[in-house]
Amino acid sequence: MDMYESEHTKFMRELFNKRPELAEKQKEARAIWWDKKLDKEERKRFKDSSISQKSYVYFGQK
Repeated sequence: MDMYESEHTKFMRELFNKRPELAEKQKEARAIWWDKKLDKEERKRFKDSSISQKSYVYFGQK
């Protein structure tokens, strides 16, 4: 029994078969934006230093 495969999945599979170097470039690009170690202490300082926004910020200011 054949499983359903979307057009997008077919396109991506064929693209990676034609250009295998894209897999490595994809990993490199992911590392730039997503695969990062989080500094919990820095994140806590960032969160603690923020000021809560009041409700209805556009009203009551003169």
